[in-house]
Amino acid sequence: MGKGRRSRGLIACAVAMAMVAGACGSDDEGEESGDSGGEEGGGGEAIDVGILHSLSGTMSISEVAVRDAELLAIKEINEDGGVLGQQINPIEEDGASDWPTFAEKAEKLLTVDEVAAVFGGWTSASRKAMLPVFEGLNGLLFYPVQYEGLEASPNIFYTGATTNQQIIPGLDYLKEEGLTKVYLVGSDYVFPRTANKIIKAYAEANGMEILGEDYLPLGETDTATLVSKVEAAQPDVVFNTLNGDTNVAFFKEFTAKGITAEDIPTLSVSVAEEEVSGIGVDNIVNHLVAWNYYQTTDTPENADFVEAFKAEYGDDRVVADPIEAGYNAVYIWAAAVEKAGSFEVEAVKEAAKGLELDTPEGPITVSDWNQHISKTARIGKINADGLIDEVWASDGPIEPDPCLEDYPWAEGLAQGECDAALEAAG
Repeated sequence: MGKGRRSRGLIACAVAMAMVAGACGSDDEGEESGDSGGEEGGGGEAIDVGILHSLSGTMSISEVAVRDAELLAIKEINEDGGVLGQQINPIEEDGASDWPTFAEKAEKLLTVDEVAAVFGGWTSASRKAMLPVFEGLNGLLFYPVQYEGLEASPNIFYTGATTNQQIIPGLDYLKEEGLTKVYLVGSDYVFPRTANKIIKAYAEANGMEILGEDYLPLGETDTATLVSKVEAAQPDVVFNTLNGDTNVAFFKEFTAKGITAEDIPTLSVSVAEEEVSGIGVDNIVNHLVAWNYYQTTDTPENADFVEAFKAEYGDDRVVADPIEAGYNAVYIWAAAVEKAGSFEVEAVKEAAKGLELDTPEGPITVSDWNQHISKTARIGKINADGLIDEVWASDGPIEPDPCLEDYPWAEGLAQGECDAALEAAG
């Protein structure tokens, strides 16, 4: 399928599905305004959007490729005529793997550049730093990475997985496989610590045993002591929430100590195809990961996406879950804008409710209240070619439950972070 036809098809499909579902807003809704956004469509001028990722520092190993996917989606949409007759102009900024910098650049994009939306972030620390900026200035952030949940901001669209779409399915899989003695390793910031709080609550309710819990500073490359502690504990599995360059050092240390996936398997939630090449296939082959998309995912849309990404950036490049979620984010925004007939924040948010798209990972739907996305959970195993083979998948897309309202064992974990969103949803 040609790129122009594909972008037109994704946007038109989303708008048509939403209209059939009765989610299409009125003309009055399309005229509502927020404090940020561009000119109304139809004038032929460019509309600015922000691209804010770590192009330097420890997180660049992951974030540069997400930036590339977002730019690819923008290029495809522009080649097909843009959005509301206007070309999309990306303004790139470098978060530099530094959370205050993310907040500073977000404010600059909203106030100086007056962008209609921002696509960006990776770590939860970067998202938490940006959240008050977007809420205070009424801007829109499209955040493309799986995260720990327990949050629902009216100014963020979460196009990666929340907890019940990745971490909990991963734990369900381990339990089913009889891997019940678990060692927790993670980077020392909000996502791993919150994720592990949830994992420990799940373990207590499901007969699993946590043998150890250790954290390393983000970017730390001295992992010898950590791996020695894991080896001494002899867990059934390591649940890994390390991020960035630390994963490279961690798995290389496993190999140096002669530990294979057959000896002590790991299940990672922040290692995908893009990171495998940096870690080295020989260091991570046969280990497990939990995501919602792999380069090998078998959908017609994915065949087109992989072909387009490689054509744009080279046959040696791979795609991965956050890359695909970043790509989807641009199409979600564009479809909501077309449906709203406006770039204005409130109109776009209203139009996005219930949007459905056929994407590389399969069908997705935007929640009508928490701005998360329904997604199919997939467990994969890293193969000798550096790609990931799916070994388990959920029975269709899982509705997002960022506040874990449907899990009695998680009562009290949110500690108020979701209260405002739940109250607003009624």
